[in-house]
Amino acid sequence: MDAEGLSTFLAVHRQGGFSQAARVLGRTQPAITRRIHLLEEELGVPLFERTAAGPMLSLAGKVLLPHAERVLAALRDAEAAVRALATASSGPVALAAVGTLAGPPLTAILKRFAARHPGVDLTLRTATSAEVGDLVRRGEATIGLRYGIDHAPDLAGERIATEALTVVCAAGHRLAGQSIDTLAVLRGERWLAFPVIPGRREFAASHIFAVFETHGLGDPDWTPVDSLTAQKRLVEAGFGLALLGENGVAEELAAGSIARIRVRELRASQDIVAVTRKGGFLSAAARGLLDEIRAGAV
Repeated sequence: MDAEGLSTFLAVHRQGGFSQAARVLGRTQPAITRRIHLLEEELGVPLFERTAAGPMLSLAGKVLLPHAERVLAALRDAEAAVRALATASSGPVALAAVGTLAGPPLTAILKRFAARHPGVDLTLRTATSAEVGDLVRRGEATIGLRYGIDHAPDLAGERIATEALTVVCAAGHRLAGQSIDTLAVLRGERWLAFPVIPGRREFAASHIFAVFETHGLGDPDWTPVDSLTAQKRLVEAGFGLALLGENGVAEELAAGSIARIRVRELRASQDIVAVTRKGGFLSAAARGLLDEIRAGAV
């Protein structure tokens, strides 16, 4: 096996087909097909099952997948380490963050970092907490910012801040801006929350249910909404309440488009965690960004 073969294998899997992989890699479809065939011949097993819906990983392909991701991530580490010998203040740094964290506090951190490290090619992409861990694991992100610790053995997590969760409602809601003693007052309200994805526990998706269970209220009446922006717009329109992080609603609260309901008994929060790959190479620039994130506490 070589890096080209593994890269082709991952491209076919991630893009969902040979022609799609060919476009991404800038090669012809026959060349992609041939490269996969050679890899399968070398291993002696098929890596994909050809179905009407497109190629799907075979059992052998599923076994190979995490190893291929680690090998290519290690190769990127090696390249970054060698390039870092030339200069400590340049090179690429890729940051992946949960969308709710990509607000003013993180923007201020990135501006300071860019001013201090003008030669660094800094990129930012947003994803769910689970996806942030996957991006770091595969080496597609140098540093990740997510909610909650990812206990995968190849990832290292460092809690850098704790974000309070707050109940928000429409500005015209009967309890807007008021304080109540218990969540029981809100028992009959409809709630908006991120959907729960089977087999992929997303920290923010399940938090509201844990809070209600902790306070003995059982399952709330809720509507799944997979976008933070959509949740906020629906809250503004009066379609329900939401339990959201302070970072994600700061602008709307300041503008008065939504309001807070203070619940005296509620002490809900979520950890903000910086994620890196155990044993992975961090350039001086990447370490500098991590220090900025620690100092800014997002």
